[in-house]
Amino acid sequence: MEVLVHPGYFPNCLTMAVIAQRDVIWEVWDNFQKQTYRNRCYIATDQGSLMLNIPIRHVGGKTGRQPFREVHIENSAPWQRQHWRGLATAYRSAPFFEYYEEDLRPLFEKPFSFLMELNLETISAMCSLLDLPFPASRSSRFETQPKGKQDGRLLISAKEKISISMAEYTQVFQERHGFLKNLSTLDLLFNLGPAAREYLMAQELPWDA
Repeated sequence: MEVLVHPGYFPNCLTMAVIAQRDVIWEVWDNFQKQTYRNRCYIATDQGSLMLNIPIRHVGGKTGRQPFREVHIENSAPWQRQHWRGLATAYRSAPFFEYYEEDLRPLFEKPFSFLMELNLETISAMCSLLDLPFPASRSSRFETQPKGKQDGRLLISAKEKISISMAEYTQVFQERHGFLKNLSTLDLLFNLGPAAREYLMAQELPWDA
């Protein structure tokens, strides 16, 4: 069955496992919501988990809502340079950072106006590096209860704690903080390299538990 998924910023491992194992349809008719992976991801640093947040322009208006596809990135701050610097500092000693460095750096140098455009491009890049097909299908309208497809939209929430076990893999700084679960797939890629694809294919999905 196809799965309806929000396109997040460098998606976490669970979301990327869904992309690896299922036919995905992108939800593009929803409204933007705060405290989600739409404009953030988490990486492992020497201080523990670190959030990389994308600043956006004020969302709202008379209704207090704005379609996700219309959300603009606030580019007055050097957030791309800060994100890349954070990744380089955190993962310079990871086994595969240098292997993927030149493939990923352009995403932090190219200007983007819309958040959804950026997110889809980060996912496309991850799919390419993981040798996965990039999902091309998009939703045609918003459905509160999708018919004929699995609803995977809860995966975008940074507040909801999805109860599912995920296999551990060796992370940088793991000896200090233990295994940090379900970080951005960038963490998986820099630590496992080509084996990251096999890891994603082997993970249990929430509705399969």
